[in-house]
Amino acid sequence: MSVDVTGVDRDTLVRPIQSFSKRYLAALAVGLGLIGVWLAFYLQQLQHGLIVTNLSDWGSGGGVPWGLYIGAFIWWVGIAHGGIILSAAVRLLGMDTYQPVARLAELLTIAALTCAGLFILIHVGRPDRLVTSVIPAWPTRVQWSPLMWDVTVITAYFVLTATYLALTIRYDIHRLRDRLPSLLDPLYNVLMIGYSETEDEIVERMVWWIAFAIIIMAPLLLHGGVIPWLFALLPSMAGWAGGVQGPSFLSIALTSAVSGIIIIAAAFRYAYGWEELIPDAVFQGLSQWLGFFSLIFLWLQLQQVITGIFAAPTTLQHATEVKISTPLYLVAIGLVALAMLYAFATSLRPDLFDIRTMVALSVGVLAGTLAEKVLFVVEGLQHAHFALYDGVPGAYVPSPTELSALLGTIGIVVLFFLVVSKVIPVVELHAIEDDHEEVNP
Repeated sequence: MSVDVTGVDRDTLVRPIQSFSKRYLAALAVGLGLIGVWLAFYLQQLQHGLIVTNLSDWGSGGGVPWGLYIGAFIWWVGIAHGGIILSAAVRLLGMDTYQPVARLAELLTIAALTCAGLFILIHVGRPDRLVTSVIPAWPTRVQWSPLMWDVTVITAYFVLTATYLALTIRYDIHRLRDRLPSLLDPLYNVLMIGYSETEDEIVERMVWWIAFAIIIMAPLLLHGGVIPWLFALLPSMAGWAGGVQGPSFLSIALTSAVSGIIIIAAAFRYAYGWEELIPDAVFQGLSQWLGFFSLIFLWLQLQQVITGIFAAPTTLQHATEVKISTPLYLVAIGLVALAMLYAFATSLRPDLFDIRTMVALSVGVLAGTLAEKVLFVVEGLQHAHFALYDGVPGAYVPSPTELSALLGTIGIVVLFFLVVSKVIPVVELHAIEDDHEEVNP
């Protein structure tokens, strides 16, 4: 399947930059409102400490030291990694069908990594601990600590993504400069330092190699490597240990990222009349990928359940039985399964496909993958191999403070896209050009 959008003119690309609407202002108000709610709760946390959450030491009323904060951190990192993998695959594998949404995926990566970092900042309690404890220990502990490796690879991924994005933006700014707001000329001048058209071929080669590095790093070091390694190396936590965590985390990342891209692309298409720029065929293709990644996600979940209830150690069997009897887990699996079935059904019957239905199912997938990650973190702690605190009553439930942080980071992503869409084209100029040649390494 291929998509031809070369008939779209350049004015269409800059439509978000040149126009304001009531819908834009409403979305801006929603984003700022969500951030405001989070900041109000976060100030309470800074004043009183983590006591305002339901996070606590083992044994204190059934609390756990990790909860929604860490589950949401994993979720946002997964969305970020999956987003840039899709963008890199477009350039590396020549998947021109998805070029209209490639930059949206790159921007989603930057926004999601920022949100993931915020959850680490929130979870340490006092932000100054990053300066007094984490950063000074980084150079001397990185070879010993999975946590330090986590910080290292996420930082590396952020730098790679930002470089990748900056290199592709220069081409577009140079050719669309007369359509961009003169008020932002100082910013554009900084972005275009040293630019000449002779660099375009070199830049395309550089971007190809960056994309290659991203594709290689993803399964080996990022959401298929270091982050699941943090959990898989703790055999005392039933349900965490084992090599399946790497592919399981990666499948969730890809599933979540495709869902996020579908939602964002649909929002821009609806807001700016981009039916020709982002045609139905793009969403149908993304739907098929979502179905495929959902299938892998569900298969890996099945593998964990089967190995957890058949001839498994007693504590692992107990943890697995609790998981599959938890209504929230069943709802999460059901939401992903529903999206998979719809994607496969529309592949067989394209006339059944509807973008609004796909967006709704994508929201469900994101809710399902978030729930699965939070349950993974919490139940791994609550059903550990040691039974020291089995007699302590109570259970962990996310507090309003934690939930406000989740809403706040969603607001940050909304605000990020609203602001960026007024500064640079969120769709690459290459997506509508038919006169640029593919550059091979």
